[in-house]
Amino acid sequence: MHPDMKVELAGLALRSPLIVASGVLGSSTGLIKRVSENNSVGAVVTKTVTYNPRNGYENPTAVDLGFGFLNAMGLPNPGYLDYKNELAELRDKIEIPLIVSIGPSNSEEAAEMVKALNDVSDAFELNLSCPHTEKLGLEVGSDPEKVRSITASTRKYTSKPLFIKVSPNVTDVVEIARAAVEAGVDAITAINTLKSMAIDVNAMKPVLSNTYGGLSGRAIHPIAVRIVYELYEALEVPIVGCGGVYDWKDAIELILAGASAIQVGSAIAYSNDFKIFNDIEKGVNDYLVNKGFGSIKNIIGLAHKC
Repeated sequence: MHPDMKVELAGLALRSPLIVASGVLGSSTGLIKRVSENNSVGAVVTKTVTYNPRNGYENPTAVDLGFGFLNAMGLPNPGYLDYKNELAELRDKIEIPLIVSIGPSNSEEAAEMVKALNDVSDAFELNLSCPHTEKLGLEVGSDPEKVRSITASTRKYTSKPLFIKVSPNVTDVVEIARAAVEAGVDAITAINTLKSMAIDVNAMKPVLSNTYGGLSGRAIHPIAVRIVYELYEALEVPIVGCGGVYDWKDAIELILAGASAIQVGSAIAYSNDFKIFNDIEKGVNDYLVNKGFGSIKNIIGLAHKC
């Protein structure tokens, strides 16, 4: 018995439910091409690109805490117009969907970015949830009306599948997600990193140059499970689970909570040549066989019914 691992996600046909999360490959189109050659990878989300080029923050920008990564890179990128040229060269070299992550600060920027990047993307992911950038990310994505406005503007200029990546750093994540859904998003990615900080007890100062950063990895997995579960209860759109997925059990947990697909991020740092995707997919496949499920679709949201 070989369970069906293919997923239809907001109009995207994925050969696997496993997706490369935004940011972990940097802006390297070479790495995107390499990971796309792994048959256990269903799609790739690019690093977030912004309207204007960004240099990012000074070092140190990241630290491995053991239970997760803390980073404040500052969204370094060449800007959407230069990145468009890089993605144009890449688009025809990969056979899986390329989801372009954009980080606009207002509806006007969103419109211009989507119009320019529409031809080099298969879908868009709105990053309105980065917790450590001024006038971007969470500063925009914590306001339902701003989320509604930016989403509506993005939707107006593309017919491609549109995702929004939501933040755990808000009072009511369902309210934010609902505003985006009402404005036209096709799916929700949950979750982005958790605003955090670390202090060097010897130097007696914050570890990161930006003081605050985003926590990812194992530490945030239970939060991701909770938010995916809440969103599945409240909204009728596909959910992509993201946060602390290191093995097949983590992936299955998010799927049972309601996720239709899974993004893998921090765990890639510990994986040799992206083998983490093969290991997770094999574990998920074995689970489906052992439980007698013929398709991964049969377990989406099952924790709500048992």
